[in-house]
Amino acid sequence: MKQGWLVNKEHFFTALSNGLKKAKPVFVIKGLFHCFLLFSYLPLFSQETPSVEAYRKVVTERAAKIINVLQLKDAVQYNKILTAVAGHYIITNQIHENSNAKIIAIKKEDTTDTAKKVAVASEEALKMAMLAKQHDAFLDELQKTISAEEVEKIKDGMTYKIYPITYSAYQDMLPNLSAEQKLKVETWLKEARELAMDAESAEKKHAVFGKYKGRINNYLSASGYDLKKETEAWQKRIKEREAIKNSNQDTTKE
Repeated sequence: MKQGWLVNKEHFFTALSNGLKKAKPVFVIKGLFHCFLLFSYLPLFSQETPSVEAYRKVVTERAAKIINVLQLKDAVQYNKILTAVAGHYIITNQIHENSNAKIIAIKKEDTTDTAKKVAVASEEALKMAMLAKQHDAFLDELQKTISAEEVEKIKDGMTYKIYPITYSAYQDMLPNLSAEQKLKVETWLKEARELAMDAESAEKKHAVFGKYKGRINNYLSASGYDLKKETEAWQKRIKEREAIKNSNQDTTKE
């Protein structure tokens, strides 16, 4: 893990050097400032402790379960995807842990509440930028190795299949959704999935989807749907389908 980060740093500084030659002074200053913030996180990434090793084992097993649905036959391809998925869990977890530690430290500082809020917001923004950068790098690695359809399966596996389950539920509950409304619902759920992939826990992954489902429900209510009545009618249909299914099973046994 440490060696990989060192290689990335070498590539980074090569690109940085080339970029600085062409950049205007103001952008050079801004760029160096952000680089300083970025590399303040790297010491954590280059350390291996027992807890990190234990976490690596856990996420590698989790990654294996996720990618096994792809039924990859090529060992090299399988190992690349396994390493990429497990690595994404490890890196995003480290970003979250380091950011959380910095926020705790900020809140303990002897400054005004306003100053603390500004510092926390700045740290949150930095964390989100780093997560976005890692997210893009992760997807780029997947897309180089497997098909777009397989990437979709990886995304769903990392987010408990909440997107396809929820999208299917909305269509089942509201069979008269227009093509435009379906696209809106699907787009928001996919956006939630991208963010949930980088969330630090199962609870927070579900919370991301919860936030977007609230947005979807508001949109559908504004479009004229009485979601309370629609949900009640939907639950009734589900019970009726289950009753028919059970009845058919009993008939088959006879």
